[in-house]
Amino acid sequence: MKIALASDHAGFAYKEKIEQFLASMGHKVVDFGTHSADSVDYPTFIRPAAQAVASGQCERGIVLGGSGNGEAMVANKVRGVRCALCWSIQTAELSRQHNNANMLSLGERQISEELALEIVRGCRGLNLVGADLVEVAPPYDTSGNTALLGANLLYEMLCVLPGVRLR
Repeated sequence: MKIALASDHAGFAYKEKIEQFLASMGHKVVDFGTHSADSVDYPTFIRPAAQAVASGQCERGIVLGGSGNGEAMVANKVRGVRCALCWSIQTAELSRQHNNANMLSLGERQISEELALEIVRGCRGLNLVGADLVEVAPPYDTSGNTALLGANLLYEMLCVLPGVRLR
C-alpha cells in the first residue's frame, strides 16, 4: 500500500518511527515532511499529503502533530479526504469501519509512541466492513442553473457517508 505521511514539528519524532515501521512492513511511504523538529506551519506539509490521498497518488495517509487536531482539520478541507483524529485502537478501527476514513491523525503529545504504532499496525489493513460501495455521480451544473442547488447539497452530504464512492 502507498501511504502519505506528514507532520509538523510536534509530530516529527513519531512520523519518523511510523515511516520506519511502515517500510519494514513492505509499504511504500511518501514523506511530505517536515524533515526536522524545527518549528513549522503544519498546513504546509499536511495539505500536500491530503491532496495525494484525494488524488489517488496515495491510498491512505497519516498526519501527526502535537494534538493532531489541526492536522485533521487541514486534511479534511481537501475534498475526498476523510481524516479521523484517533487516540486509541478502537477509535481508529471505528473510523475505518463506520466512516471509511482514508487518513489518520495522531497527536504525539497525547499518546505514547507504543500506542501510536499499535494504532497504525491495527488500522493499516482494515477494509470497510459490511457494505458494498455505491457510486454516486456529481449533479453539478456549471451553467449557473440554481435548480440543482438541492441536488448539489445532497451530493455534498453523501460525500461523508461510509460505503459511498463518488465519481
